Amino acid sequence: MKKTFFINEKRFHDSARKHVSGFADYTDDIDEPNGTLYGAVGCSKQAHALIKKIDLSEVWKSEGVITVITTNDIPGRNDVGPVFNGDPIFPSKKVEFYGQPLFAVAATSTDLARKATLKAKIIYKTLKPIVTIKEALKQKNFVLKGKKIQRGNPTNAILKSKNCLKGNFTTGSQEHFYLEGQVAFVMPKEDKYLLVYSSTQHPSETQQIISKMLNQKSNSVTVLVRRIGGGFGGKETNFLTSSICALLASKTNKPAKLRLDRDDDIIMTGKRHDFYSEYEVGFNNNGVIEGLKIKLASRCGMSPDLSGAINERALLHIDNAYYLSNVQVQNYLCKTNTVSSTAFRGFGGNQGMMAIENIVDNIARYLKKDPAEVRKNNFYKKNNKNITHYGMKIEDNVIQEIFNKLIKKSDYKKRYLKIKKFNLNNRYLKKGIAITPVKFGISFTTIHLNQAGALVHIYTDGSVYLNHGGIEMGQGTNTKIAQLVSNAFGLSYEKVKISSTNTSKVPNTSASAASSTTDLNGAAALNAVSKIKENLEKFIKKKYNIKNVKNVVYKNGLIKFKNKSFKFDSIIQEAYLNRISLSSSGFYSTPKIHFNKKTFSGRPFLYFCYGASVTEVTIDTLTGENIIDRVDILQDAGKAINPVLELGQIEGGFVQGQGWLTMEEVNWKSNGQITTISPSTYKIPASRDIPKIFNVEIFKKGKNKENVVNK
Repeated sequence: MKKTFFINEKRFHDSARKHVSGFADYTDDIDEPNGTLYGAVGCSKQAHALIKKIDLSEVWKSEGVITVITTNDIPGRNDVGPVFNGDPIFPSKKVEFYGQPLFAVAATSTDLARKATLKAKIIYKTLKPIVTIKEALKQKNFVLKGKKIQRGNPTNAILKSKNCLKGNFTTGSQEHFYLEGQVAFVMPKEDKYLLVYSSTQHPSETQQIISKMLNQKSNSVTVLVRRIGGGFGGKETNFLTSSICALLASKTNKPAKLRLDRDDDIIMTGKRHDFYSEYEVGFNNNGVIEGLKIKLASRCGMSPDLSGAINERALLHIDNAYYLSNVQVQNYLCKTNTVSSTAFRGFGGNQGMMAIENIVDNIARYLKKDPAEVRKNNFYKKNNKNITHYGMKIEDNVIQEIFNKLIKKSDYKKRYLKIKKFNLNNRYLKKGIAITPVKFGISFTTIHLNQAGALVHIYTDGSVYLNHGGIEMGQGTNTKIAQLVSNAFGLSYEKVKISSTNTSKVPNTSASAASSTTDLNGAAALNAVSKIKENLEKFIKKKYNIKNVKNVVYKNGLIKFKNKSFKFDSIIQEAYLNRISLSSSGFYSTPKIHFNKKTFSGRPFLYFCYGASVTEVTIDTLTGENIIDRVDILQDAGKAINPVLELGQIEGGFVQGQGWLTMEEVNWKSNGQITTISPSTYKIPASRDIPKIFNVEIFKKGKNKENVVNK
């Protein structure tokens, strides 16, 4: 059987026209049968307090109220923590963040349900909250024990270095602000069976959490997701909405919907971890880092959630693209009385890379050198200085080539000198230019999550039906995987139909996260395709007496065996009549990876993705107003499956990062109350904020040596 030919096809996102026309169906668009109930959540108005009494008598009496649920109504596990306990659906004795759910209401309308929650009478004994990272550090209040990585002897290296710097800095939190908020719709069926529609990045975990909460088996819960309106990590482990909705439906035996108001969504759901860092670095006169000691402390909120893995990722990416010969990195996972911080695009890698990039910039300023040259001097090399601080050999390094090409393409050196002159001649307006590299590891660092399944059918008319465990949340996963499958069968794209992600079709899937969704699910789909091909080819060879043909070509609706060709549709019908299986499940598990979390060593990533950006800004030093004048990005994406979609993801990723670092600011009061809860108080980038000049290019020489789906 011949290997699949890779296609590099510019094809519209499968739902593009539906998105812009309003015809794309989301969870809140599902037709609701008569008798559907609508939920609302009653939340704590304290960040840290003992619950003395909850009086819900007036809530029960409210117009339209059908039922009210509390912790006493949960028959099974009262916790939605994905890895560690600590995230109760409803607490019974103590609240640990402002906005923590205490009860929920089901009523005949959403408005009536929300009004009813306001009538609760709750008596607290207020406790002093810990809100900031520094407060948690001072009190040694942590959700998990931190980790330390060391290579070499950084203390001695710093002492021997000609230059030394010490400093500290912070990186802020960030709200996901997805277009589609947290929403779930649950339909009870016979025998306690539940059909769950949820805006989630992790249907299988949703299934498991709900079944454990109800003290039922996973086979009694099916989760369906057609698409979600953005996730960015905010829907990877947030199972409160679907769990509460499922509990309402289960108790009443009626369909139930729970859609959080935007303000409540922001208050109740996790954010990006903000970090406080302290460092000491020694370096030579060329800016080469000879010794580095750094402490990373993050605000994890009231529970672990995914903080363990996220903070580990920050440690793994502290090097970014730089070889660190002598380094010590230690992290602190701070417990605060704020909503649990959670996954956010980059999953801690961003915060780790921000740390080292800040340090390299400070080295360049100290030496009065071009930061680009200092960065180049510290890059990993190809034949030496190519082992990370956690012991992984870098085998696919293209950062120097990308970096040098972008310097030329963006005219960086001339612009760098021009900006220096501009700043000398302007008192209040100042310009800046930065070139930033990136090396990002691709795989889940929790090894068992690197697996995926798929289900592929060919119907008797030659059309293909595909189901996989990934979630379409705008990134084009469905389109790209359909392209892979259509290409593998040699069919037009239109002949492949992708169904909603469905836990009853593909079980035990991993979250759509870690920049691995297309890799994992695409490879699983191709595995299923290969099994069907094998069945087909055996049948054709036997029936038509074809011998000594190993390379079979699937192209333009034909299956070719050297001198013989068969129309795909016709041979499929023939295979069916001869009782040949035209359906198969597929599976993929990422090879080569291994990682010992105790020693913090191994190969946590299958490969790395590289890129670089040049950003020019203008800042008004009197008002703080800033404008991004121009951005140039060169990104290695291997051989892009669909360049149009890849470019869109690169552009969107930059703008989201721009928002994080220039305008988005999450604020909490000293009493733990979050104050940035709506578009009026929390600003995300809009169309007028994107760079005036925005040049994005995929690195044309990019080639993924691991060939996950390009084979």
